[in-house]
Amino acid sequence: MMKTTKRGEVVWSGKWVAQRLGVELVGDEEISGLLGLALRRNPKRAHLLVSNVLGKHVPQSPDVVWRAGYDLGLRVRELLGDDAARQAVVLGYAETATGLGHSVADGLGLAPYLHSTRRPVDGVARAGGFEESHSHATSHLLLPEDPRLLAGDGALVLVDDEFSTGNTVLNTIRALHERYPRERYVIVALVDMRSPDDRGRLADFAREIGARVDLVASASGTVKLPEDVLAKGQALVAHHESLAEAPTARTEPGGEARIEPGSVTRVDLGWPASVPDGGRHGFTPEHRAALDAALPAMAARLAAPMGDARRVLVLGFEELMYAPLALAREVEKGTQARVRYSTTTRSPVLAVDDPGYAIRTRLVFPAHDDPADGPGERYAYNVAGGDFDAIVAIVDSTADTPQLHAPDGLLARLAEHTPRVLLAVVPSYVPDRAAPTEAVPERAVPAKPLPARAAPAKAAPERPLVPPTLPEPLRGPAFSSYAPDEVGWLLQDLSDVELEAPTEEREEAIQGGGAHYAESLPVEYQPSAEYQPLFQSALEVSAARIGQAVGVVTETVLAERSPRPVLVSLARAGTPVGVLMRRWAQARRGLDLPHYAVSIVRGRGIDANALRWLAAHHDPADVVFVDGWTGKGAITRELAEALKEFPGFDPEIAVLADPGSCVRTYGTREDFLIPSACLNSTVSGLISRTVLRADLVGPNDFHGGKFYRELAEADVSTHFLDTIEARFDEVADAVDAQVKEMLSADRAPTWEGWAAVERISEEYEIHDVNLVKPGVGETTRVLLRRVPWKILARAGAGADLDHVRLLAEQRGVPVEEVAELPYTCVGLIHPKYTRGATGADGKAVGAK
Repeated sequence: MMKTTKRGEVVWSGKWVAQRLGVELVGDEEISGLLGLALRRNPKRAHLLVSNVLGKHVPQSPDVVWRAGYDLGLRVRELLGDDAARQAVVLGYAETATGLGHSVADGLGLAPYLHSTRRPVDGVARAGGFEESHSHATSHLLLPEDPRLLAGDGALVLVDDEFSTGNTVLNTIRALHERYPRERYVIVALVDMRSPDDRGRLADFAREIGARVDLVASASGTVKLPEDVLAKGQALVAHHESLAEAPTARTEPGGEARIEPGSVTRVDLGWPASVPDGGRHGFTPEHRAALDAALPAMAARLAAPMGDARRVLVLGFEELMYAPLALAREVEKGTQARVRYSTTTRSPVLAVDDPGYAIRTRLVFPAHDDPADGPGERYAYNVAGGDFDAIVAIVDSTADTPQLHAPDGLLARLAEHTPRVLLAVVPSYVPDRAAPTEAVPERAVPAKPLPARAAPAKAAPERPLVPPTLPEPLRGPAFSSYAPDEVGWLLQDLSDVELEAPTEEREEAIQGGGAHYAESLPVEYQPSAEYQPLFQSALEVSAARIGQAVGVVTETVLAERSPRPVLVSLARAGTPVGVLMRRWAQARRGLDLPHYAVSIVRGRGIDANALRWLAAHHDPADVVFVDGWTGKGAITRELAEALKEFPGFDPEIAVLADPGSCVRTYGTREDFLIPSACLNSTVSGLISRTVLRADLVGPNDFHGGKFYRELAEADVSTHFLDTIEARFDEVADAVDAQVKEMLSADRAPTWEGWAAVERISEEYEIHDVNLVKPGVGETTRVLLRRVPWKILARAGAGADLDHVRLLAEQRGVPVEEVAELPYTCVGLIHPKYTRGATGADGKAVGAK
């Protein structure tokens, strides 16, 4: 590429390397426009040919990038003819050419696409592989969902960005031809840079295997290298890296960090469930049609938070090149912004801030997809100094990890150089492991090629439309103290609205106007110095017990409900449990489960807009509702009733503890202290109880909630989670044994808790079951948020009730021991005089 200096001089972006190493690039007129030069930080090869139309190292117009591959695909289709094109398979090389290969397949139009990968996928058998000798990461895997994809007798179209020596292509053909011989291969590259000797070697190899090999390239030429180029290149790299001290090497060079880092906003794309994220396991023409149909809506979701941005970079992620490219093209079509596209990379390259050098700046950040070869540095080139008004980072869900969001992670690095960073996550496609695959004998070729299977065959339900004004889920740290990947809150932020009042004033307003309890908030309870140690003591004593319950309920869900569930916690008590279930699935099963929190209000039902959002983004059959514990089962009944209007969702709730015997999916049915019940927002991500009020929540809004940032010093949310997660390994064997026993047991709900509550309601002349709050968790809520009358405690309950006794003492509430109580304790709300007493509809009960 030719670059113009501040003086107006036109400079080739390979000049710097050519002058210092004596490298000479000769060939077609297009060569200097297509390629620049840089220095590798690699002991095997000194120079790097930097493509200006690949979209890897140099930000480029997405249409230019796509058209470069598409036009090559048209030429291949013309070479083969339509009939042979239908029999062909396109194979792209990871990581650099995954998007190029996909674009070639677009041009070919009729053939499925597959790309090699350096990411092993659990449960997917390797169908082949080969080595790329000069690369920094040499091994390539082939992981098609259906291995028969490689066994057809049509042409295999191999796509790479450059054809330099031919070694990589020879290794590929040799490895595949031994298992899946065929008569024709087509090699496609942006540039053919082979020497005359290399050209002859490929022709000899084709004759040896008895196959026809064609070559299609946009331009051709050669690179002339002096004999000492490797040593000189390494010395030059060492010299320049010694000039870049560690603190400034994170942004090298010419990438002046902004004084005020930009904000990071997560955008949900609404990626179609039936479309793979790329070609790692195969991508068919049918997938292409489905993606094309969904692109306008996804691009509109990206464009909305860009605001008035005029220079936008869409940044892909390593092998995930095509999906970001397609989205970038669509955004460019639908906005006035000047859009550029590039991706992050594993490839270490020296950055030199000179117009005659192809890699002007680099951003360095840790790998964030748990790579098989271990942690290491990753890079984004020519992003710093690009003066982008917004950068859209697009990763797959496997890479949406804490490392991505870390202070030194990619998002933080990008935020130093743009006022707006958007994050969009494409679901990592996992093949249907249960689907049978036929073994393909070596050296056997089916009579007809078998196309790649479509994505797992799950009938897509009709999904309710999402109201156009619904935003993306709120995430920490902007909303809640949880990490952004832990939970997405399907709530609207009412943090700036004054909703709290002292209990008596609040309940007086409720009673006087017939208001609903969810229209206001109690003042957040602040634990006393005496109370705080009780939480810590309870956590230490019960951590293993809770960890075991978390493991049991999570493994039960994975075994019976969905192999890849979407966890949806009922805010707020269910949220810590949902986070712990997600952590268990990740730690013990390697699963990265989506997790959201939604509002449900007694007497008003679940947030309908939240359900519509979930149904538009996930298969409702995969949604598993999560709560902390059951009391008498009121919320269980509320959810079942609310979901009658939303077919496809399973109303069964998964809970940590089910002392009321109200559900089938639980971690335990014992009524013991769950420390998260001891506190309110300070153990729940600093989020309030949810709010539903007509003047604040419109017909197209989520229910509301508040983020109590001012309570950060008292926050123990992460401490609670980490303490329990630390016991996962310790309880793993016990979990396995208990789950095995539970899966064969009769777990049908008996509703014993409801019967006990009815009995207590009558015995104590309350005559309203909604004023009887059974279980340790519900009793604690009564003491923290309501005006309690008395506490019933099972005789000999012990330390599980230490915090209850302390709260009762502080509020002057009597504790009455009861010999035969099905729960550890029961909290009673005053039935006659308390303005705070509420009935079944959530409205105040009049004084009697």
